[in-house]
Amino acid sequence: MQFVQKQLKPAEFPTLLKEIPDAPTLLYMRGAMPSEDLKYLCVVGSRACSPYGRRVCASLVAGLASYPIAIVSGLALGIDGEALKAALDVGLPAVAILPSSVDDASLYPSTNRALAQRILARGGVLISESKGPYKAMLHDFPKRDRIMAAMAHASLIIEAGEKSGTLITARLALDYNREVLAVPHELGKETGKGVNRLIREGATLVRTSDDILLALGFEPKVDPLQGTLPTDLTIAETKIMEALTEAKVKDDVIEEAELSAQDASIALSSLLIRGLITERLGKIERI
Repeated sequence: MQFVQKQLKPAEFPTLLKEIPDAPTLLYMRGAMPSEDLKYLCVVGSRACSPYGRRVCASLVAGLASYPIAIVSGLALGIDGEALKAALDVGLPAVAILPSSVDDASLYPSTNRALAQRILARGGVLISESKGPYKAMLHDFPKRDRIMAAMAHASLIIEAGEKSGTLITARLALDYNREVLAVPHELGKETGKGVNRLIREGATLVRTSDDILLALGFEPKVDPLQGTLPTDLTIAETKIMEALTEAKVKDDVIEEAELSAQDASIALSSLLIRGLITERLGKIERI
């Protein structure tokens, strides 16, 4: 994809970003900014995220799909990248804030270059405070974090150790008078000590997508499953997801989805790998 880097002047910044005392003097972007009419949700977490973190991230973001919300994150490995992927999967605008410049050669981390291209292809945006080409330095990460925390109406923390850099984003969000939301983690796990401490100190505990919607000022719909399916499912995968209105045994799912055993097996395997369904006590259910 041809590299086109555009300047974003302070007058063109998202409204909330203009409010902070240490706002950038200039931003560089690639892609298109989502509408100011949307609520921006920053989603961040551990780079070394667990399968639990990935599942929870995908499920919570999917539950926001039919609402005017944009997902903001840092394109980092782990939860940041998972949040942006989840947004793209369900058709939500994706806003990636980079510590590097936005050109392909400088993108950090380079392993998420394909994700960056997918964001642009889906109408999202890459944003940086640095003019390209520019490789990220250590001091650029907290600078990036302040932009994410400032431009979002709330920040959701999914998995964070006691010394996780993710906690910088949470602290900045509080400094900017934004709401901090946190997903509880299993006690005793290092990857959850930081996020559990945030909850103890007053962060809003998030159990479902409804908790996020309420924090953003939305009234959750009666049936949160409607309209939350990823946009890139196969026909067989869609039929299975629509059949899973509740936990069901495999044979019942196949029968209700009206699929052959072979097609159902392929679709179920794909959905399990993507973390969209799980199997507990002999029954399959949506996450």
